[in-house]
Amino acid sequence: MVISVTQAAADHVRRHLDKRGSGLGIRVGVRTTGCSGMAYVLEFIDAIGPEDEVYEGHGIKVVVDPKSMVYLDGTELDFVKEGLNEGFQFNNPNVSAECGCGESFTV
Repeated sequence: MVISVTQAAADHVRRHLDKRGSGLGIRVGVRTTGCSGMAYVLEFIDAIGPEDEVYEGHGIKVVVDPKSMVYLDGTELDFVKEGLNEGFQFNNPNVSAECGCGESFTV
């Protein structure tokens, strides 16, 4: 099981951690919500739990709880800019369908 992070995503996270002045990395997870059933959750972390899976890419730690790992295995976290819009993009091979607005997904 693995989560990877692109250079663009790592650079974005690093900039925000530097602005924050502290932090170990980011936590990536899923929660039940939206019209397709699940949505991604991202947050900066200051501690790693004993059950957490920890991955590192381009100098950034990505932490995932065991329950979310089932849905995120093989996912690549990217940061993209398209015109005036920018944000994280999840390239998740486990997704079978997404809602029209792109906020939630089904595995």
